Formats: sequence, C-alpha cells, structure tokens
Amino acid sequence: ADDGSVIRLLLGSGMKLVAVGGALGLGLAFVVARSLQSLLIGIDSFDTMTFLAVPIVLGGVAVIAAYIPARRASGVNPITALKAE
Repeated sequence: ADDGSVIRLLLGSGMKLVAVGGALGLGLAFVVARSLQSLLIGIDSFDTMTFLAVPIVLGGVAVIAAYIPARRASGVNPITALKAE
C-alpha cells in the first residue's frame, strides 16, 4: 500500500471513533443541560455557540492526534516491520 492509503485507513478508523464519541457526547450534553436548566438562573443552558464550537475544536484536535501517528506509520517499511516480529 502507498503512503496515502495507509494514512487514509488509519485516519478514517480514528475519525469513526471520534464521530461515535461526539454523537454520544452531544446527546448526553443535551440531556444533562435539560436536567440542569432549573438550577441555572439567568443563564441559558442551550448555548448554540458552545454546542457548535466544542465539537469542532475537539474534532480538529482529534484529526491532528490521529494524523501524526498515521503519518509515522506510513513511513515504516513493511518488510522491516515483519522481520522485527
């Protein structure tokens, strides 16, 4: 496999985990925000900017965190890796 396909494979599998975790996290955040709404006085529990900005920032960090090891893995010679095993 060429370097690009290795990076795409590893980055894609990492992003699937991020997408599932992000969806579950957003769902849980909505439930918790609704349950805490009665405790918040003068503050809106459903801040749209927060619910948009946090997943975007965390998704960007996750892309970087998955890309760095994927790029490193793409530079490994498969024959050398198999001989080391």
